[in-house]
Amino acid sequence: MGQKIGFWLGIAAFFLLILFPVDATNQPASRLAAVATLMAIWWVSGAIPLFATALLPLFLYPLLGILEARATAPIYFNSTIVLYIGGFMIALTMQKWNLHKRIALSIIHAVGGGPARIVLGFMIAAGFLSMWISNTATAVMMVPIGLAIVLKIEDSFGIERSHAFTVSLMLGIAYGCSVGGLSTLVGTPPNLSFVRIFEILFPEAPPIAFGQWMVMALPIGVLMTVLVWFLLTKVFYRTPEDVTVDHDVIVEEKLELGPMSYEERWIALVFATTALLWVFRADLNLGFLSIPGWSRLLQSPGMIDDGAVAIGMASLLFLIPTKDRSTGATRIMGPDVVPQLPWDIVLLFGGGFALAAGLQRTGLALLIGEQFELVGSLPTFVMIVLVCLGITFLTELTSNLATTEMILPILAAVAVATETHPLILMIPATLSASCAFMMPVATPPNAIVFGSGRLTVGEMARIGIFLNLVGVLVISAIVFTVGTVVFDIDPSVVPEWARTIAEGVEG
Repeated sequence: MGQKIGFWLGIAAFFLLILFPVDATNQPASRLAAVATLMAIWWVSGAIPLFATALLPLFLYPLLGILEARATAPIYFNSTIVLYIGGFMIALTMQKWNLHKRIALSIIHAVGGGPARIVLGFMIAAGFLSMWISNTATAVMMVPIGLAIVLKIEDSFGIERSHAFTVSLMLGIAYGCSVGGLSTLVGTPPNLSFVRIFEILFPEAPPIAFGQWMVMALPIGVLMTVLVWFLLTKVFYRTPEDVTVDHDVIVEEKLELGPMSYEERWIALVFATTALLWVFRADLNLGFLSIPGWSRLLQSPGMIDDGAVAIGMASLLFLIPTKDRSTGATRIMGPDVVPQLPWDIVLLFGGGFALAAGLQRTGLALLIGEQFELVGSLPTFVMIVLVCLGITFLTELTSNLATTEMILPILAAVAVATETHPLILMIPATLSASCAFMMPVATPPNAIVFGSGRLTVGEMARIGIFLNLVGVLVISAIVFTVGTVVFDIDPSVVPEWARTIAEGVEG
């Protein structure tokens, strides 16, 4: 959808729904439908910047009598945003002192071997880093390292003979970034968006903990990494047997970094401690074993969350002095980190949260859910597969975060209306939003490797459409098996806390 067409179509749809309300007995819900439609069309078409569309509720809600201004504004900043900011601050500091590059090179060097193993090394490194830092930043760092190897192979064997390896390596980096981000709450924005939207829609539900998510999602990330690697290197882009890879490039890159610096050691310690505190904060149910969380040791365990851990640990980096003053920094993390934070994504988060709050409080979510009651006759697993398919292919052309924020409140309402547990639809939808492998515009890592000029859209789409379907099956199967145990889900039972979406909240 063109930007100009999307712009005017959004405005036309908005005024049409204002003039012809979807529910004449519930004016706030009808006006919210107009705002939500406008935001959805502008998000999908990119008519104006995504974060600018996300700001619409701040003035349209009070203007149209949906929600007071003083009630809308606080929705844009909450503990989920704090978790995102804290995690991003640690990630930016890792990048500043090149710790992320050292980790990546160490993993690639350790895996070693022939062309297929080199691709695996890059995928593991990209996946691990994307669990904790921006997948965009990971791809930007990994592509030049990969291209250095590609250039050496092209010099030795020619562009045509080495092309299969080049394509598999570039796509391996992109796909490694995408599947790695699935594994943790901070790995990709849709995961965090899901956590907060779930809290808004179901305030009485047990909160989603970092460790819980990781226990369920890490097997998906690992299995997808293995499957993607196998299909890339053994099926679609098999490297000729006579093409070999020289490890010298990796060794040279490692030597350039020199020994691990004082600053890197401190960041590594803070990073590792943060990860452990996140994973083991709340109780972990592994099915065969339950591990009590460390927060139980506190006088008020419920008062601390993953956001508090993130900010607390990030703040430590402001206190630790540097030894290397060549950068002009006196502390490991300095004031330069704040302008680098992705404030546009923070605002985009806020817009999605405001949309979810409006849907819940006006009763529009229930109204939408009731239109899908017939879906409840389908088997639960079929519903999950259909949700995954729809989200995966929709995000090939739209922002995965914007798509998640539009769809999750609707899926929650559909689940309740069809007597299905909300998490059984919301979790696979969230995961599927990060599994678009076909198009360069689908994810930033796809765009970055495509920008290397070493592969075509056709080469990406050829394996990408197959991987989209593989992702749908893997996500559906693991959520339906492991996810139901970890989150204590009975797919056919709607918990009492889920009934709040039907009740709404007084404006």
